Amino acid sequence: MVLLIRSCIFCKRRFRSFYFTNLMKFTIYQNSRQGPRPYNEDRLAYSYSKDALLAVIADGMGGHRHGEVAAELAVKSLTDAFQNLAIPSLPDPSKFLSDHIMQVHDAIDSLTLANDLDDAPRTTIVATILQDNKIYAAHVGDSRLYHFRNGQLIFRTEDHSVVQMLYRKGQLRFEEMAKHPDFHKIYNCLGGDRMPHIDIAAVRELKDGDILLLCTDGLWSALNDHDIAKILHAGGILDTVPKLLNIAEALCGPTGDNMSAIGLQWGDRQNSRQAVSTAAMPLGTTTTIINPVTHAPAQSDELPPDDLTDEEIQRAILEIQLAINKTTHK
Repeated sequence: MVLLIRSCIFCKRRFRSFYFTNLMKFTIYQNSRQGPRPYNEDRLAYSYSKDALLAVIADGMGGHRHGEVAAELAVKSLTDAFQNLAIPSLPDPSKFLSDHIMQVHDAIDSLTLANDLDDAPRTTIVATILQDNKIYAAHVGDSRLYHFRNGQLIFRTEDHSVVQMLYRKGQLRFEEMAKHPDFHKIYNCLGGDRMPHIDIAAVRELKDGDILLLCTDGLWSALNDHDIAKILHAGGILDTVPKLLNIAEALCGPTGDNMSAIGLQWGDRQNSRQAVSTAAMPLGTTTTIINPVTHAPAQSDELPPDDLTDEEIQRAILEIQLAINKTTHK
């Protein structure tokens, strides 16, 4: 297989198995469903270099205009930064996540001011970097990262939501959370007047067979943690993640949301025939797989706002890239 040099491949579904130079392997799958919504505001991608991998999901907030713009800024800027700096690994993955997620917030702010928008675009984000058999993760909002081992959940990000805050303070019982009227309200995001709190997880070891799942609330709100674990461990990741999306979509029906997921299994217990060696990748090269945005026929007259052009979005991304270059050359 020819590895692409700093490239983006667009596809409806993307999955690969990889050998790192330490002979560890993993299999990955990503996909996004529009559901009954008139358009999809989720964005997701993964990018890998010789010795590191980034996976990221952003969920544009539909209660504010241009949520899809904020989500696209988040995903493209993080993957661009990873391509520039993971050569072949990152000196401090946690700092990379913190710095570049904050740069996304600043870019959204600049985009809002430059275009005199009445309401800033906003998005959640969850991102992870796998490097040296360790997992680094960060999130803002209620898009989640799950870490499973031997069928058991060993870590899950904590939502920056109203109901989670009430539960943490002892003002709401766990069984009451899903039915609370503020279930989908979050207090922390990228974009807007309030500075985001970037939640950096403790660094954890990866072991053979571990499964990671990044997903938006459109998926996890349909299934509890136990059911997610059961479905993901019922077979190989290439089969179970699509099944997870199918089940969640069926359960939500006409009231569902956009739902997106990136599933990754560390190691190669299934002896996948799609295994790709990265041992021969030249230093300084990366491959990025961005899930495409597909649009089903709209069920209403509501359409995505189109008063921000692609050029304006790219200009905001360029500002982030310039900031990255300044940081790199200090």
